[in-house]
Amino acid sequence: MFYTHCLNVILVQVNPGETFTITTEDGHVQCIQGPAHVPMMSPNGSMPPIFVPPGYVSQVSAPLLGVFVGVAKLFPPVSDIQARSAVLSWNLPVSSQNGESHSHSPAAFTFEVAISNSGKSGKFKSVYVGEELTITLPDLRPATDYHARVSATSSSIKESVSELVSFTTESCEPDCPAAPKLVNRTKNSLSLQWKVSRKQSDVFTHSVLTLVLPVTQESPLGCGYGFQPQYNGDELSCTLRNLRRSTSYKFRLFAYNSEGKSSPSEVVEHSTNPDKPGPPSKPTAKGKIHSHSVKVAWEPPKDNGGSDIAKYVLEISEAVIGSKWDTIYSGSQREHVCDHLKPGTSYRVRVHCVSRGGESQASDILTVTTSAVPPGPCPAPCLAGKAKPKEVALQWGPPAVDGGSDITEYVLEMANSEQEERRQVYQGAAPECTVSSLLPGRAYCFWLRAANRVGFGPHSDKAEISTAPGPPDQCCKPAMACKNATCVAVSWESPACNGAEISEYRLEWGQVEGSMHVIYTGPCQSYEVKGLTPATTYYCRVQAVNVAGVGLFGEAGVVTTPASVPAAVSVLQLLEEDQMEAPLPLSTCLAIQWEEPCCHGAEITGYNIEYGEKQLVTVGRNTSHVLENLQPDTLYRVRIQAINSFGVGPFSHSIKAKTKPLPPDPPHLECVVFSYQSLKLKWGEGPSRALITNPTQFNLQMEDRFGRFVTVYSGPCHTYKVQRLSESTTYYFKIQAYNDAGEGEFSDVYAFTTTKSPPASLKAPKANQLEENTFEITWEPLQPMKGDSIVYILQLAAGREFDQVYKGPETSFRLTGLQTNCEYRIRVCAGRQSQDAAGSQELYGPYSPSAVFSSQKQELEPQCAAVPTELADSKKTLHEERFIAIVLLCGFAVVAILFAVVIQYFVIK
Repeated sequence: MFYTHCLNVILVQVNPGETFTITTEDGHVQCIQGPAHVPMMSPNGSMPPIFVPPGYVSQVSAPLLGVFVGVAKLFPPVSDIQARSAVLSWNLPVSSQNGESHSHSPAAFTFEVAISNSGKSGKFKSVYVGEELTITLPDLRPATDYHARVSATSSSIKESVSELVSFTTESCEPDCPAAPKLVNRTKNSLSLQWKVSRKQSDVFTHSVLTLVLPVTQESPLGCGYGFQPQYNGDELSCTLRNLRRSTSYKFRLFAYNSEGKSSPSEVVEHSTNPDKPGPPSKPTAKGKIHSHSVKVAWEPPKDNGGSDIAKYVLEISEAVIGSKWDTIYSGSQREHVCDHLKPGTSYRVRVHCVSRGGESQASDILTVTTSAVPPGPCPAPCLAGKAKPKEVALQWGPPAVDGGSDITEYVLEMANSEQEERRQVYQGAAPECTVSSLLPGRAYCFWLRAANRVGFGPHSDKAEISTAPGPPDQCCKPAMACKNATCVAVSWESPACNGAEISEYRLEWGQVEGSMHVIYTGPCQSYEVKGLTPATTYYCRVQAVNVAGVGLFGEAGVVTTPASVPAAVSVLQLLEEDQMEAPLPLSTCLAIQWEEPCCHGAEITGYNIEYGEKQLVTVGRNTSHVLENLQPDTLYRVRIQAINSFGVGPFSHSIKAKTKPLPPDPPHLECVVFSYQSLKLKWGEGPSRALITNPTQFNLQMEDRFGRFVTVYSGPCHTYKVQRLSESTTYYFKIQAYNDAGEGEFSDVYAFTTTKSPPASLKAPKANQLEENTFEITWEPLQPMKGDSIVYILQLAAGREFDQVYKGPETSFRLTGLQTNCEYRIRVCAGRQSQDAAGSQELYGPYSPSAVFSSQKQELEPQCAAVPTELADSKKTLHEERFIAIVLLCGFAVVAILFAVVIQYFVIK
């Protein structure tokens, strides 16, 4: 808190956390909390009185700029410092103002004392709050550094804290330690542990702590030797060894330091563990050893280990390697009856005892053997495998209890029933036997008992076992009676069943005694065999069957069926044209053939053939026949039956046969294309190419030069082109149609004439320049054709279109008035002039190749002379190109023909 004054005004600066207290003129006290600046002025220009808080010292600064005034701080002194206490005192706070000190009344302040034993920066603990100026600090730790401070508070000033004062308490002897605790014990050692309190550990921070452990050992009789020191050191635990087993010891603990010895701790008592007892004596059998029990006894151990025996444990085990020990008794008695034993069995018996010291080792082993008894009942015998009709194989196991002796033999007894007398059927050591000479399908009772060296045991439970049923006996010869020619009634008697009911009979039937087959299987004792062949001998035999198997076949019976009408014809077929000996008109006839059926004991005399609308025709014993006077192209159903002295047999199966249609009429023939060397003919209605399914074929004939008609085409097509003919010649043709029904009649003769042939193509004409615009055109001549004169047509073209410039019989022509330096093309064709009934006619051939020439001035005659050479070269090149084109075209044509042949042969066919 600072004061600055100038003239008669005083400016008081109050710092944060401080309180400015001033007494006004009327005597009241005014408190101002910092931070603040308080201006003050006295009426007479003097400095007002200022309250100085406790602990501050009044300080006044001389310079004129200002004066500083403080409050003196407290400084509490410490006196009478002991090991666990100290006296702390302090004065009242004094305030100063203008060099004058002002004291206060103690009742105006409250003082708080706080101490710390963890350094100046440690945590302080308040130990006193009051108005006293002197206190005694209690419960201090010996040899410990402490720091103390005093704070004063009042209602008029803020709390004032004194400076820290330090002091150290005096050292002293240790406190009484806690009694030692038992950590671990054995039969000859005790491990003890103790703790030092926090106060005591602080005392020993700068000193050495020595512990002395007095021990008193008291004998079981109570005569001890008092407390004896057993440990002296600074550890907090120790282990006492070489003590007596099962003995009680008393302990107390002292603590030492440089100041002296503490008072003893509380006396505690701890005991060592007892030792394991020694093994008891070997058990002995007491009294008679029975077949199921034995009484054993034993003596206590010579050394009980320092404690009483709590119990004995008796164990028993069979005298077999690997057998485990079973506890049969546990208690304080020294004898026990071992019951539930097996007769004739050796047992091992041992005993061990248990006390507080633990479990002793087992005693020596006593071996006892129970007396043997006859064996117990055997399990009932059972079948070994399957039972047979006349014997059974039995097997069994040993009895569950052999009586303590090995089984020496078994006895098997048998009876037809439980009430009948038993008879022994087996005696021996083997656990199986076969009982024979039994009847099939019968039930028998069996009993079994076993024997050992003591004697026989009881019988087993009854085992009721049945023999397997046997197959039935052989059947007798069956009785056979013919009901008609195709049916025989067979009956038989039932044979002995041999222990099992007959489930079915099997009847074998056949025409040969050694080759018969089963025709009936069932429980009935009669059967009607139907569908037999008349006048035929049959054999049959019977066999019986039950669950045991199949009996033997009985003697075969024989029967012959009476004669009857013939059997049905099995094979009936239509003869094809190539199977006939002589050709027949298939449009009105059908040839059939069949195989002779079985006559059934009477010779066949003929056959009835049914066809059409149940038309019937009777024939003799032949196996073929021709049906005549039938309708063409008609479907017939044909069947046949045989006849003998007993009558007509059944009809055969029907076959369908169709007569062929009548041969076709010849079609109309006409020529559709005329040429000078070929004629294209057409007939009938149909496609030009043949269809695969077309049944009608055509035969086209042409008259040759000798007046004979020869076939030029035969096939299904409706057109044909006759080639390699002569011009202007009349040819004669006729045509015939045929199909599956046969060949039809030839048509009337048709005459067709070829046309005249046109002249041949000429070579390209030649052009010779005579004058500047005049050319002479020449070409090769043709001879007259069969008296017809030849005319020529010459055409000229200066552009694309040709114009006729000459027509006549001459082979040259002079062109005039041509333009100079202009290119021209020329061509020529030949024509044939003839006279006929229609008048004069002209027939022209193709034009020749074009020839090119140019009209030039006369002085360029050498160059014009070269024109024919160039024209010749162009003609030569044109001919070569045409030849190459023809060769390529021929090559493509050959390849196409080869492909067509391959497709026709490999794909279509």
